[in-house]
This record gives sequence, structure tokens and C-alpha cells, in this order.
Amino acid sequence: MNELRLVVVTGLSGSGKSTAIKVLEDLGFYCIDNLPVALIPRFVEVWESSDEEVQRVALGLDVRERHFLDEFPRIFEELRARGVALEVLYLEASDDQLVRRFSETRRPHPAAPGGVLADSIRREREKLRPLREVADRVLDTSALTVHELRSALRDLVERPEAGTMTITLVSFGYKYGLPTDADLALDCRFLPNPFFVEELRAKTGADPAVADWVLRREESQEFLGRVLDLHRDADR
Repeated sequence: MNELRLVVVTGLSGSGKSTAIKVLEDLGFYCIDNLPVALIPRFVEVWESSDEEVQRVALGLDVRERHFLDEFPRIFEELRARGVALEVLYLEASDDQLVRRFSETRRPHPAAPGGVLADSIRREREKLRPLREVADRVLDTSALTVHELRSALRDLVERPEAGTMTITLVSFGYKYGLPTDADLALDCRFLPNPFFVEELRAKTGADPAVADWVLRREESQEFLGRVLDLHRDADR
């Protein structure tokens, strides 16, 4: 019997679940989208008894089923009791962003095709709250491009070695707001700005010359030292 790692992708309509499934497929997962929750146990039985070499499976769940919310707690518990490495990934986005996405694609909201879009989004968010609360990981896709979603999913599903900490550094512009999934935001606008150096002005922060110029400054070294001290103190 193959050891199966099962990632269940679910969440709000329009949050990017189908895109996430495609990304996971590119990352080496065997993927099935819109699988009824009641069929998951049977699918797992067939998979475990097969000779498939792929040990990572991602399932996109259809939350429009009438009995979905009644059945998922029992089924998830049953799978974990059988030793399946089950992970629930819940995708969401802000109401404004979801309205914008549905308006741009001119697709009706699946929860209420003939209703007011904003009301349908709010009702679905409330309906799926119990599922969000039991999710292993929650990902807000409001400000993510497809490429950023791919990177975020890779960080979420690729397991680090036991006992290690994964730190993801993100550069952002304050005029766009803070990244919604950031645990810590550091205002670095007091550091010397390479934009005012003629030979660096046309380059970006991804250019080694810019990074080297910034990191060699005395202010940058002092700042990095203080940040490291802060994390060392927090780890004691």
C-alpha cells in the first residue's frame, strides 16, 4: 500500500481554487478538481490498493453540494484515522476582490446565480466559516498574481526538514497596503535609497549591485543586527 499525502483544496468561489489545482499539478501532485466530498474515502481506497507511484494527491472540493458541510468533518476524521496524511488548504479573498473578479469574468456566483453578487459572497463566506476554522492552512489570494500564488503554494506544500524554520522575505510598497499574510512588517524606508545613486537608478532590488550597495551601508548593518537580536531574544 502506498503512503498517501492528500491535500484538499477548498475555499471561497473566485479565490483561485482551480488555479491552485493547476499549480499543484505542476508541482508534481496528481490532481482532481470538483470531486464530491462523499467520494473521497472510496477514491483513497482505490488509490491505496493501486500500484501508482505518485504519493501526492490534491483534490479540489465542490462546496456547492447540499450535504458538504454536514459530511466533511466525519470524512476528514475517518481519513486521518486510517493514517492518511491529510492537509486542508483553504483559499479566500476580500469581498471587494471577489466582486472584481466575478465582474471581470462576467460569471455568475455559483452560490446564487440570480442574486446580488456581494450578498452571495457574504453568504458563502459565512457558510464556509466552519471549514475555514478546521483548515490546516489559510491563504488569502486578494493581492496575489498567478506567479505569486504559485510561489506561495510551493512554500506551503513543500515540507521543510523537521526542526527548521522557513522564513519568506517579501518586499512591498506601502501605498498598496501590507501583505495580508505577513507575520512581521519592518519599515525600512529610513535606509539609504539607491534610487538617488545615478548608476543604480535604473536597476531593481533584485540586482546584485543594488543589494550590495544597500547592505554595505553602516545603517543597514546596524538595522540587520538589531533585527537578528530581536529574533534571538524571542527564541529564548
